[in-house]
Amino acid sequence: MKLGYKKIVVKVGSNVITQANGLPDEARIKHLVNQLADIKKQGIEVILVSSGAVASGRSLIKVSEKQDAVTTRQLLAAIGQVKLINTYSNFFATHNIQCAQVLVTKEDFRDRAHYLNMKNCLQILLQNEVIPVVNENDVVSVTELMFTDNDELAGLIASMLNADALIILSNVDGIYNGDPKIEGSEVIEEINGSVANLASFIQTGKSQFGRGGMITKSTMAQKVAKLGISVHIANGTKDNVLISLLNNDLVHTRFVPEKSKSGKKKWIAHSETAATGVVKLNDGAKTVLTSGKATSLLPVGIIEIQTDFLKGDIIKIIDEKNNLIGLGIAEYGSDKARERIGQKKQKALVHYDYFYSAI
Repeated sequence: MKLGYKKIVVKVGSNVITQANGLPDEARIKHLVNQLADIKKQGIEVILVSSGAVASGRSLIKVSEKQDAVTTRQLLAAIGQVKLINTYSNFFATHNIQCAQVLVTKEDFRDRAHYLNMKNCLQILLQNEVIPVVNENDVVSVTELMFTDNDELAGLIASMLNADALIILSNVDGIYNGDPKIEGSEVIEEINGSVANLASFIQTGKSQFGRGGMITKSTMAQKVAKLGISVHIANGTKDNVLISLLNNDLVHTRFVPEKSKSGKKKWIAHSETAATGVVKLNDGAKTVLTSGKATSLLPVGIIEIQTDFLKGDIIKIIDEKNNLIGLGIAEYGSDKARERIGQKKQKALVHYDYFYSAI
């Protein structure tokens, strides 16, 4: 295939595999499985991140209107997850391919040991020619424990497994330079680096069945591309979308990757919710730290330690206006850091190897 990827993560949104009536679109699922099987047979490792459990549950049980939204979601997801994985399993079996169910929560990514455990599990599945089918565990994930959506989850999986590319299948052709419904709007085929004004012309509406809109997709895509992974947003309702995309024969949006980052930095990049401490820097330190050169965070540039942390904790690093500069692993605790605020010739609070710049 022309793009030459060896390992890809494919994220399928609810809006791609759900019919207008809210029930699963099994013909579309089968068509996607056929493409994934073809891709795998060409020697490309495939990880599938699939939504659709709630829709599958909706096809099996009628829910009382008295139930609240959270318990309804848990009920439909618990029942639907079985049907969804069986649907994938049956379709993959026609190609003599095995798939495995991997259900995760945001908590699984917070702890480094837990994170590496999950990474090992996914790697052993791939080594044994099994396609992992990953989904958020909606049965136990509620409110603050939830991912923004499965786009965020797919970005985490792509970073964790050091994938060459993340392909996000939605029900639109990509990111447009205006309202897709208005004549003259076109797909932006390539996005380089951070595009600050992207949100101004992305539609804020979410898809009918999904949780995430195009703004969350583009924010996550920029983050993953910054880590050195190509990100593609394409229309999953088009026939042969994956084959066409990998053959570089499809109009869609591609986020151009920057230089690949280390595995540790990839983990740190997605660990904002796990951060304990908050450290404020002056503008001079911010400029040096975000220059792109190998620079560690030294106490001389620190203005304030806002919250406590221990050695080895992930800390948020903010500027004078409280904007996030980056994330890092603390080389020592907040007590020592407070003693050294503004001092020269002190040991770095965050070593460059363990600092991720969010800018």
